[in-house]
Amino acid sequence: MQSSLKYNVFYRCTVIVWMVVKFIIQQYFFHMWHRIWDEQTYQKWNALLTKQAKEYRENAIKLGGVLIKVGQFLSTRTDFMPDVFIRELAGLVDRVPAIPYSYAKQSIEAEWGTSIEEHLMDIDEAPIAAASIGQVYQAKLKDGTVVAIKVQRYRIDDIFHIDFKALKIVFWLISVFTGFGKKANLDELYRELIYVMERELDFEKELGFGTYFKERYKEYESIHIPHYYEELCTRKVLVMEWIEGAKITNINYMNRHNINIKQTAKQLFDLYLDQFLNPGYFHADPHAGNILIQKDGRIAVIDFGMMGEVRKQDTQYFKRLIQGLIMDDYEKIINTLDEMNFVLPNANRDKLKKMIKQTVEMYENGSFKQMDSHTIDQVKEDIRTFIQEQPIQLSADYAYYGRAVSIVFGVLIAIYPDIDISKWAKPKITEWFGGSIVGSIYKQFTKETLQPVLSYPKAMLNWLESGEEDRKWEKEKQQKQLLHHFYLVLEAISFILIMGGIGLFVYATTMGMAMLTIIGEAAACIFALTMIIIFLKHYRMIRMKK
Repeated sequence: MQSSLKYNVFYRCTVIVWMVVKFIIQQYFFHMWHRIWDEQTYQKWNALLTKQAKEYRENAIKLGGVLIKVGQFLSTRTDFMPDVFIRELAGLVDRVPAIPYSYAKQSIEAEWGTSIEEHLMDIDEAPIAAASIGQVYQAKLKDGTVVAIKVQRYRIDDIFHIDFKALKIVFWLISVFTGFGKKANLDELYRELIYVMERELDFEKELGFGTYFKERYKEYESIHIPHYYEELCTRKVLVMEWIEGAKITNINYMNRHNINIKQTAKQLFDLYLDQFLNPGYFHADPHAGNILIQKDGRIAVIDFGMMGEVRKQDTQYFKRLIQGLIMDDYEKIINTLDEMNFVLPNANRDKLKKMIKQTVEMYENGSFKQMDSHTIDQVKEDIRTFIQEQPIQLSADYAYYGRAVSIVFGVLIAIYPDIDISKWAKPKITEWFGGSIVGSIYKQFTKETLQPVLSYPKAMLNWLESGEEDRKWEKEKQQKQLLHHFYLVLEAISFILIMGGIGLFVYATTMGMAMLTIIGEAAACIFALTMIIIFLKHYRMIRMKK
């Protein structure tokens, strides 16, 4: 890709927006052509989604920037993303081609306000890692201390804010032309996404999280959090202790250094269970590349750019959910989920309660004391299916929470397949409840039964309203096909003209023809606007038919 195009607002917005528009059109025509959904239709539908997810991956790798981060973010959103999309995006690695060292040196010196030689004895010009936001180099301070230096990529702020504009258009298109607008609060989702991305762009926040974890686990001899050289850290540069080690899943490395694998798995389990149960921040990207095992058996945790938070109120929610499950009090579970803002206003609470009960009963009939990788995958798939079948939306922290739990258990299974989760978790959870779980639940039950029970949901009213909507959707199924095909022809012509404008723009930019570049850009914009207007009218006509 030409570097001039990579930073061009029009080019990036066009690629991103057109990809989404194409996805919407493809899905629209699929639904038009497949009125009856059988097993074969579902297979074709999943094939289409897989194809689209792969195209997204390719564009994300090619463009970098926000697309990679959005892909990782969406892979956590089991509350509304299709399963095949999640599986494809879950493997999206935040790795892009490295930028030349000269750009990194320029950024470091601009941040430090002095030459790089003032603080460093030496630096390896080849980065040891290159991601969408930053690159990591090995260097030596003046006193000979080996450090890792993380530097933001050249003009990454510009790229991210260009992509933010494109995402705004994308979210509007999705809310208008798809059913996601009803199933998810897209405005809230967009705000969460921008907040998460902006936070990752600020390395000073990552510095704060790193020092927070070092202080939190300073008494844990088996845990190693890198030291940060705060006097050299800025919003765009991080300097931290260099840590030697191997990925936590490298069993051969542990065997070579006589490291007790079961004990290591138990220490890792306790480390993350503490984060998941107790108030505070948790490491939201705990894949094997961010968890190292050192020669002396210590577990080192690195990269605190992606974080979530467990608030004090969240721990109360978790306890009430466990109490509800143990006591078969599904009304308590629904009310707690509602307080956690999981349940959207149009959710059928009775149906939701019934599904939770059926899911719990299903697992009560089996034994899950010994959790293997197959069982973990089964549980994850069941939870994902359950969430997608109801109007439930997770906040960013809860989505990251679920993703982190899933990743940690996957790492634990890879290290020690014979893990006994219930045995390891029971003493920790008992302590978390403040002693006897049964006693805590009994006290809570006694307290609540003394209060008036006035929390029955208006499920019947919701059902009646839902039925009325269904009856409306059944009206006017037959409409004039002539107008429908007329819109299709106009959309096809507009698309051809847009592609012509984009082709002219790319060609002229490559050849350095300024006037043709402006003409191509203007033509593509005009025809894109025309297509959106036609598409919107077409969409409204289709909605009127239902």
